[in-house]
Amino acid sequence: MRRRDFMTMAAGAMTGTLAGRASPAFSAPEAGLQLLDAKAYQQQRRFARTPMGRIAYMDRGAGPAALFLHGFPLNSFQWRGAIDRLSMHRRCLAPDFLGLGYTENANGQSCAPAAQVELLATLLDALSIQQADLVANDSGGAVAQLFMLKYPKRVKTLLLTNCDVEPDSPPPALKPVIELARAGKFADEWIAPWVADKALARSAQGLGGMTYTFPERLSDDTIDYYLAPLVSSPERKAQLHAYAAALDPNPLAGIESALRRCKTPTRIVWGTGDDIFSAESPGYLDRVLPNSQGVRRVPGAKLFFPEEYPELIAEELRALWGIA
Repeated sequence: MRRRDFMTMAAGAMTGTLAGRASPAFSAPEAGLQLLDAKAYQQQRRFARTPMGRIAYMDRGAGPAALFLHGFPLNSFQWRGAIDRLSMHRRCLAPDFLGLGYTENANGQSCAPAAQVELLATLLDALSIQQADLVANDSGGAVAQLFMLKYPKRVKTLLLTNCDVEPDSPPPALKPVIELARAGKFADEWIAPWVADKALARSAQGLGGMTYTFPERLSDDTIDYYLAPLVSSPERKAQLHAYAAALDPNPLAGIESALRRCKTPTRIVWGTGDDIFSAESPGYLDRVLPNSQGVRRVPGAKLFFPEEYPELIAEELRALWGIA
């Protein structure tokens, strides 16, 4: 599929899903809540030195750990709103995956999903954390499933939002990105123009229009925080391409039988306006996971809705965690 065809399809699907969609209520910040903008988030960013590289992560709050896994091509900043609302209940940890965000890869370090699983285990070990609640979106959801199967005792609960599942990984809509990444062109043909032109990034032809319910609310600083590191050097471009290319072949192939034996309490929250992942996927997860706590569908919400609906994510997590 050519890029123009893909963009046209995405824009048309967006028009269809937004028609008749009720605008969600965005609640006012709770009293005393300190919201993080890009500058404040950057100032609080930490790094863990590991054999895999210098891992960038957020560490906020106290108590049992909750681990937030971001989507592609974002970084942990995606979860700032949820962390703002949940850090009084959990020690909220949000790493930047290998090849994305502000993590600095070791030379030759893989960016494949299996390596991201080991990244999480390495970070938890470095912080002396044995178990965590997992929260994931997009390709982070694939990593969460793989982590849960490899380290079942380390996962207390799991909340999955729109993400890969075995029958839809990678989704067909991502194939043009993977092809460009393998050709070494994705960073220069897609990401760099969005960094240079924020209006383009928010348009139907950009990251905003394709993956956000309200692309007009994406600030210039947010776009820069996500995308500027990815095109900051030839090495970072290569890592971005390695991340995307490793999403095919299907990293979740063959996991269904193991998921059917998984005992982790899991809640599924799915935006119905997403035209990247299949609308059948939340039902699939609900059927396959024996301890599923059900599905909540968010009308009209697109792929990266957890960033736009942090109060909804916080509400769902408090319920999953048994917090009144």
